[in-house]
Amino acid sequence: MKMKLATVALSALIAAGPALADLTFPSLSYRTGAYAAGGIPFADGYADYFTLLNERDGGIGGVKANVLECETGYNTEKGVECYESTKGQGALVYQPLSTGITYQLIPKATADGIAIHSMGYGRTSAKNGKVFSNVFNYPANYWDGASGAVNYLLEINGGDIKGKKIALVYHNSAYGKEPIRTLEELSKKHGFELSTLPVDHPGQEQKSQWLQIRRDKPDYVLMWGWGVMNQVAVQEAANIRFPMENFIGIWWSGSENDVLPAGDAANGYKALTFHNVGTDFPLFDDLKKYVIDAGKAAGAGDQVGTVLYNRGLYAAMLAAEAAKKAQEISGKADITAADMRDGMEALEITEAKMAELGLPNFGPTFSVSCENHGGDALVGVTQWDATSKTWSLISDFKPTDGEVIGALIEEDSSAYATENNIAPRCN
Repeated sequence: MKMKLATVALSALIAAGPALADLTFPSLSYRTGAYAAGGIPFADGYADYFTLLNERDGGIGGVKANVLECETGYNTEKGVECYESTKGQGALVYQPLSTGITYQLIPKATADGIAIHSMGYGRTSAKNGKVFSNVFNYPANYWDGASGAVNYLLEINGGDIKGKKIALVYHNSAYGKEPIRTLEELSKKHGFELSTLPVDHPGQEQKSQWLQIRRDKPDYVLMWGWGVMNQVAVQEAANIRFPMENFIGIWWSGSENDVLPAGDAANGYKALTFHNVGTDFPLFDDLKKYVIDAGKAAGAGDQVGTVLYNRGLYAAMLAAEAAKKAQEISGKADITAADMRDGMEALEITEAKMAELGLPNFGPTFSVSCENHGGDALVGVTQWDATSKTWSLISDFKPTDGEVIGALIEEDSSAYATENNIAPRCN
């Protein structure tokens, strides 16, 4: 009864005064440390989208959104501390923005009944919603990225890459090792020769790896890098005159930060993506009006439209749409973490929905279900133009190899379920 009275009193307070920031979206950001150049634009984009919803629409379903930022420095231990210190403040969903932090938070958040959205990173087998009830990695994961790269190479080689040599240059961490098993399986299927070259954190020293590439003469180089490692790799590739159009990075190796330092030498470099690039979308007019020009931007406003700003914006858009779906399902505006999880599991992003939001063709269409927490696994390719200093989407969002990836996901998630005594759901 006391709780009911408190709720009534709170409702009266909201009605009488300015709306409270009730829908809390923690942002585990890293504006400091070795990877700050990547963390800052993502955090800005994530915050600015919710600010836009608050300023233009009065929030989500009439309830203001509150972005609760906590600095992790891309450090796993700090990330866990951020989670523990913010989870009791009405947190609806966590974006750990680090594979290491994600792995640590999976059992914690699941036990606490809070959702995790590790968009394009984290534990790939979390796509299996039957085992990972509270983890979502839509619209694409690292194994989709590996397959997307191979499918693109198949496409530009007339469907045949048998005998081709592909080298993987990767960050020597859980993140960087993610695509190896998938690429090994795909090499068996398509007959290409795979070599792997680890690069230790932070990635400034890569001379030996690129000398080996010069010696081995692979047809293509794929990269799973982050931070300064990407810049160094692009420069080293230029130094040995490796054809930039044959060098393809994962989506965390495809921002302006990665190519600008190499100048004209970076021209033609490619990167995978699961969202579009630039500012040529109606939503950016609203962002300028309600957020940037109004002096309410999270940062200096200089990151708007960059690859990683757009990624943060996209992550926020997906979170907001899941919150709307949760409000619709639950029949209430003031949703809980459990409601949010249900909204994420029922999320469907159509082209009509993206157009309605002012983001036509901004990302792939996909739907989520109890069994499938990863979406439809569609991956695109972008290319850098050093003259105009812009990225362009050169290959639309296309299907990846569900047969190979599905088997790997089933194997890995089943092992996780056995180890952790998890009974599969969705029956």
